[in-house]
Amino acid sequence: MIPVTATRDRILDALERLLLERGLSQITLEAVAAEAGVSKGGLLYHFRSKEALLAGMVRRLGERSDQQLAEADTSVSEWYLQTVDANTTNELALFQSTIAALRTVDGKPGEIQQAVIDMMRSWDEGLRAEFDDPVQAEIVRLVGDGIYLAALLGLPQPDPELYRKVVDRLLGRERAE
Repeated sequence: MIPVTATRDRILDALERLLLERGLSQITLEAVAAEAGVSKGGLLYHFRSKEALLAGMVRRLGERSDQQLAEADTSVSEWYLQTVDANTTNELALFQSTIAALRTVDGKPGEIQQAVIDMMRSWDEGLRAEFDDPVQAEIVRLVGDGIYLAALLGLPQPDPELYRKVVDRLLGRERAE
C-alpha cells in the first residue's frame, strides 16, 4: 500500500506540473487526478475541493521556504530580503497561480487565503524574534514583501550594489566605504 503522504505529494506534484504547463484556468480536479495517477475519489480523500488542493500547495510551498531558511547560512531577515534569482522561476509561477486563485475567491476568506496568511505569519514571527524593535521588523518585512512582489510582476531586479547598501542599512550594519 502506498503511504498517504506519498499519494498526497504525488497529487500536489501533479497540480504544480499542470499549473506550470497550463495555468490556473485549466486546472480541474479531474485533470489533477489523471496527472497524479489517482482516481478523483482518491484525490478528494486528500483534498475535498479545488480550493483545498490549492491551499495544500501553498502550505507545501511554505514548508519548502521554511526548509530553505533552515538550510541557509543566514539570519531570517537576510533570507527574507534576498533577491529572487532564476532558480526560483517555478516557485514564482506557482505563487502567481496562488495570487490568481486568491482573486477568484468571492471576497470571503477561504482556505487558500488562510494558508497564505499562516505562511506569512510564520515568517513575520521569525523577523519579530530577530529584532528588539517591532517597527524595524515590520520595515524589513515590508521591504522583503516588495522585493518578492517585484519578482512576481517580472520587474527588473535592483542594482546589486545599491541593494547591498539598502540591506546593510536595514540590518544596521552599514559598511565603511
